[in-house]
Amino acid sequence: MEFGKVSDEELNKIDFALPPDPEVNKQVLQPLDEPTKFYIGCAKWGRKDWVGKLYPPKTKERDFLEHYAHIFNCIEFNSVFYRMPFPSDVWKWKSKVPEGFKFCPKFTQSITHLKRLKNVGFETGKFLEAMVEFGDNLGPIFLMPHPQLSPKQKDNLYEFIETFPDDVQMFVELRHPDWYKEDCYHKELYELLKAQGRGTIITDASGRRDCVHMHLSTNECFIRFVGNSLHRTDYERIDDWVARIKDWMSKGLKTCYFFMHQHEELHSPELIKYLMDKLNAECGTNLTPPKLYDERSGTLF
Repeated sequence: MEFGKVSDEELNKIDFALPPDPEVNKQVLQPLDEPTKFYIGCAKWGRKDWVGKLYPPKTKERDFLEHYAHIFNCIEFNSVFYRMPFPSDVWKWKSKVPEGFKFCPKFTQSITHLKRLKNVGFETGKFLEAMVEFGDNLGPIFLMPHPQLSPKQKDNLYEFIETFPDDVQMFVELRHPDWYKEDCYHKELYELLKAQGRGTIITDASGRRDCVHMHLSTNECFIRFVGNSLHRTDYERIDDWVARIKDWMSKGLKTCYFFMHQHEELHSPELIKYLMDKLNAECGTNLTPPKLYDERSGTLF
């Protein structure tokens, strides 16, 4: 992922401290009698350079998803952004994952980027026709409008959100800076998302600190973390996120979706392992961190 990428020189000057929670979070976080559920994963499974590192040595490409789905319990499914999927595609993917695994797909670009959410009823219907075939393996779908879509084009966005089926979970990520004026999430959009039961996506990227808005419109969080090839600040930032998630858990966080990105995705498994180890140590969770292979010997360590 190139979003929010900065030079090494700039990286050392950034204040990565997470903003304080806005007051509105108190409206959606209420004490629960059940523990927080965690879905933690990467943005893709098809990394050949994970063979001998995350996947066993000599793993065939056709078996990548099956191995991935027994290591992580979810995938931020970006590949469907580039091509409208067919139900037959979904049947193939679903057949390779266990019960409880979640696909969290991004809307296809014909909906969000080419037509920019305008007159997309047909395309959205085709997309959902495929997505429903995931059944219980379907997690929330995430909506990322074109980065140029600003509050000036809010009507298309609002209509899309208001008419989207209630029985399909959706989270929204926004890239245009005008949604975050005066260090605040767009109030009107926030109220719409809360009223419609749609979630906000928090994207933690080095060069776009405005997207780390910390607003929750439901009692679930969806975090997209963009690291910098295991730079020291990656670990410091994860420590801050664990502290914040622990606080949200105490206040009634129902579900945490956390997706790890790196500008070089080779390094995502190491940082996920660090995240899970910290959550287990600090939050009392019982997550299973990925076991990585020693690339020289082919043995787990």
